[in-house]
Amino acid sequence: MSKITDHINQLREDFMKGSLNEVDIHKDPFTQFEIWLQQAIQSEMPEVQAMNLSTISDNKPSSRIVYLRRLNNHKFWFYGNYDSKKGKSLEENPNASLNFFWPELQRQIRIEGTVKKATKVNSDNYFNSRPLESQLGAWASAQSNKLSSRKKLENKLTELKKQFKGKEVPRPEHWGGWVLTANYYEFWQGRKSRLHDRLIYELKDKNWEISRLAP
Repeated sequence: MSKITDHINQLREDFMKGSLNEVDIHKDPFTQFEIWLQQAIQSEMPEVQAMNLSTISDNKPSSRIVYLRRLNNHKFWFYGNYDSKKGKSLEENPNASLNFFWPELQRQIRIEGTVKKATKVNSDNYFNSRPLESQLGAWASAQSNKLSSRKKLENKLTELKKQFKGKEVPRPEHWGGWVLTANYYEFWQGRKSRLHDRLIYELKDKNWEISRLAP
């Protein structure tokens, strides 16, 4: 274990791929997010849609990676099981945070806001666009619940394949989307000597105020 610790302690990266200045960024944070997302896509890095979703339940934080599947006008959609740990956390406390990390560009974006369930039409439309195996998986898995064995899950999937063979798979009621509406953004650009650029947007009286944070 000490060798692993030594190795980690020796890892160093001097961030020199870009800068972030108040005069260069868009006044609207959603537009700025789209600009950076497009640049991440053009860089051909994997999993640009992956984001860390952090929630609070019982005064305890919890984080997991989910996929961004839709975005529009400060709203960010993701999908999953409403009965899962994240689903129960969001039901209890709708305040959440998203974090995108794009190491190839030495960038992070943190977005905070409130979450509510997506409309049934939206959830249906997305579910219907998923591959068959993913649709069946939503039925097979009681997400976040304890599972006695992998075999039990696989057997359940086999049963579902027989049940829905040749049929359209409907969206289960326990599965659907959420949408986070942003009220805070932080754009982070790595800089030399750990003097990183951090610019934040805060929503105040329906206007976005831009500030710089110390690294």
